[in-house]
Parts: sequence; structure tokens; C-alpha cells
Amino acid sequence: MAGLSYAQGPTSVPLLETTIGTALRLGAARWGDGLALVSRHQGLRWTWAELDAAVDRIATGLLALGVLRGERVGIWAPNCAEWTLIQFATARIGAILVTINPAYRVNEVEYALNKVGCSVLVTAVRFKTSDYLAMLREIGPDRLPHLRGIVTIGAEAHEGFLPWATLEQEADRGALDAAEAALNPDDPINIQFTSGTTGFPKGATLTHRNILNNGYYTAQTIALTPADRICIPVPLYHCFGMVLGNLAALASGAAMVYPAEAFDPAAVLQAVEAEGCTALYGVPTMFIAVLGHPALETTAVSTLRTGIMAGSPCPVTVMREVIGRLGMREVTIGYGMTETSPLTTQTATDDPLEERVGTVGRVHPHAEAKIVGPDGQTLPIGEQGEYCSRGYAVMLGYWDDPDKTAEAIDAEGWMHSGDLATMDAKGYVRITGRIKDMIIRGGENIYPREIEEFLLTHPHIADAQVFGVSDAKYGEEVCAWVIARADAALGAKDVLDHCRGRIAHYKVPRHVRIVESFAMTVTGKAQKFEMRRMMEAQLQATAD
Repeated sequence: MAGLSYAQGPTSVPLLETTIGTALRLGAARWGDGLALVSRHQGLRWTWAELDAAVDRIATGLLALGVLRGERVGIWAPNCAEWTLIQFATARIGAILVTINPAYRVNEVEYALNKVGCSVLVTAVRFKTSDYLAMLREIGPDRLPHLRGIVTIGAEAHEGFLPWATLEQEADRGALDAAEAALNPDDPINIQFTSGTTGFPKGATLTHRNILNNGYYTAQTIALTPADRICIPVPLYHCFGMVLGNLAALASGAAMVYPAEAFDPAAVLQAVEAEGCTALYGVPTMFIAVLGHPALETTAVSTLRTGIMAGSPCPVTVMREVIGRLGMREVTIGYGMTETSPLTTQTATDDPLEERVGTVGRVHPHAEAKIVGPDGQTLPIGEQGEYCSRGYAVMLGYWDDPDKTAEAIDAEGWMHSGDLATMDAKGYVRITGRIKDMIIRGGENIYPREIEEFLLTHPHIADAQVFGVSDAKYGEEVCAWVIARADAALGAKDVLDHCRGRIAHYKVPRHVRIVESFAMTVTGKAQKFEMRRMMEAQLQATAD
């Protein structure tokens, strides 16, 4: 396909054809006394042998609860060692891990649990301002018909919930061996929710083969070894944490280091210095916060070598500071989506600086990428079109949603990203925009339609349009233009009060305007790009 925007990754290193549970057993045998996991806020340090044994106990506990292969087990918690135990234990027995955003509120968690039919939920008691148990009690068992049991993380007992000790069983080797023997690398093992343009999140369904290999090739790209320590401040509920973090560590013998239960720049710096971290992950806003923290000047970060920046476009100035001030001379930029496990392109540690700060790299091993026009034809080199990818990393599909799956994955197996991109003659990809009506706020993908439909549940809102506006800190912020119902008294505060505590905090609009009409085309379609232009002009004028 000379002259066309198509590239195929190298295939010299074969795919791993094993399950995650087996990969952990092999890792424990190979690196038994090596450091596997440090959860600093919990004061916990495990070797690979200790992690493997702990996973056996939790897997036995899940079997004792009657969890079968293919059943869905939810995890709703911030970063902690228990999260990782559940990740590996479900994989060991063939249950499907359903990762639930810690920021979810009542409506969202109820929808997620019912959409995939979770039979067991493992939950934190609380996180920040969220009282998880109060929210679950508000939903109640009648509205969660598939759920048989809820296990709480921690030593404390809570009425109506199963304590964590329920899962701490003496390992039953016979039951575990039988469960593992029945598994296949192509079995679904993980469901991650992505917001949908229909207004409801979709469950991207991933296999052992999908995510284990993506972690494997990511580890190879940044040259991880058992001597490395990965600082993981990104959330585990997302592919960035659980795949590029946990599974890349599993594939290489590097240690997972959790600085805190959620991102905290001071905790990141403390972890890097105390643990001698050699790799650091984050979205650009996280790196900006670390670079701007006063403790950086007195913190030893000289052990840092590499890492991954992904989630949203990285400003060139930030990339240069990460290399210069943090010493991450081999930092890489990655691009992908939950539906592709996630990475399909990544810069190399030895790429020229221009390519490392201006592109998202070249296609990953055992993957293909192309840029297509509106007619689906592959475009010439340098022309802008939609980025598509194909290969082992593409999801099985959206859980219980064949129509949406067919819209995303075409008949030839190409995953359509909805992102605009170009590809140069060397295969480097540049992301230039988005076809999808999506906002990226600090690495969180937000689909306006989901927020719009929620706003329309307010009795005084007649119509709503949600779009992104530029923001120096988060890249984009959520903006809502709202039309009130006739004769209704409605202010911006009413809109915000309706949102807070009911949808995730990052989806709550930062800017709200009560308007009489929207910018429209002659055919009556809302022109969000025009509303964005008008809103950004207003915000700039206010700032001036």
C-alpha cells in the first residue's frame, strides 16, 4: 500500500497465548522474591510469590461465593492492593472483572451493575465525598436483581454487606486448578465502561489475549525489566492503570507502585524518591501538577528514566519539561482507546525528540493502522481522515449491544476511533481532531449526549446542549447551554445543584449559561462548534 496511510506493526515477537492467571503463576515462579507491589498509603509491600499466594486465597473465596466462569464481578474502589487482588483473582477463575469508575454516583453505578448483570460487587466503603455504602443502600436489592452479594474492602464489618475476610480463604488447589484448566486466552475477562453518544455507557468487553498482550508490548516498548519500579498514579479502573500499569509489570517483572488511592502530586514525588521509581505514568494534567509542585525542587527524581503520557494531547512545552526537569529522557506518548485494550500506537524511547513531542508514535506490534476518508477508502500519506486500527487488541464488542458493536467495528475487523489523524511516510501518526462529539477533560472521555439526557430530567429544563471549551488546566472543560421551560425560574446554580452528587464530578459542567436559543443550522441542527466559539470568546473577555 505504497503512498497510502497504512502501517503494520512488527510481528517478530510472538503474541502471548496464555491467560492472565497462568501468566501470574509463571511470573511468581520466575521472580518469586522480587518486588511486585507497593501500596504506599496502605503500608503494604509484596513479592511476586506473596502476590500470587494472596490471589489464590481471594480466588478461592470467590469460588466459595459461587462465582462461576463468565460471571461478572464488579470492583468499585480507588487504587489499592485489594483492587489488584480482585483483578488477578477473577482472571484466575474466569470471572469477568467489571471496572467501575470511583467517581460514579447512584444513577451511574446502578446502570453499570444492571447492564452487565453483576453477581458480586467488591466495593470500598467510601472515597473522598462519596459514601459508597449509602449509595448502594439507596439503590437497594430490588433494583439490582442480579446481585447476590456485596463485599466491602477493609477489616470493618457493615450490616447488610459481606466483610473482606469472606474472600480470605485457604487456597483450595483442586478447585483452582479445575477452574484454571477450563479457561481460554480468548475468553472475555474484563468489561470497561465508555460513555456513549446514545447517553448510556457501553461496556467494552476485553479478553485475556487483548489486555495481557497490550501490557506485554507496552512493557517492551519502554524496556521494562524486574529492576524497574512503575509509579502508577493513574486510576486502576481504566486501561491506563490496570493494563499499562499492572499487566505491563506482570509481563516484565517490574514492580507496581501506588503512591495514593487517587492522584496527588506530592504523593507521586514522595513515591518516586522513596521507592526509586524508574517509570512514571500520567495524563498531561498530572505531569503539569507534578512539575508545578514546590516539593519537586527538593525531591530526588534522578531514578526516573521512562514512562507513558496518554489520555489527551500533550503540549510540547510540557513534554520538554518532563524530559528536562523530571529526567524522563525515554518518556513515551501513547494513543489508543478502551476498545483497543488500549494502545495501538506509541512513540519509542529512542525516537527523535520532534517525533516524541509531536506525534503519538507508530503502530504497535501485531496491529495495523490506517487513515480513511468518509467513503472508507485509505487516504494518501499526509491527508487527514479517521484513524482505524485492527489486530489482537480490538475488543470482542460492547456487552449486550450488537448494534453499537457493528457501528464501531466494520466487517473487516477495523475499529473506527472517531478521531481525526494523519500518517507520515515513516508511519508516525498525529491526532488532529475528533469526529466524535466528545470532550476530553484531563484524560477523562466525556460524551455530551450522556450529560444532556441527564439534564433533561430536570423539570424546568426544556433543552440542553453540552460541549467542550478550552481550559488551561484540563485541556477542555464541560460547558452547558440550557433553555428553560416556559414560565420556569431557572438559574445556573439550579442546574449545578441538579448535577452534583448525581453524576460523576468530572461530568458536572464547569460553565453553565441559561439561553433563549442555540446556534443552529438552517436545517435546525445545533452548531456546537459555533457555540464553543461564542463561549470561548465570552470567557476570554471575562478573563481580560
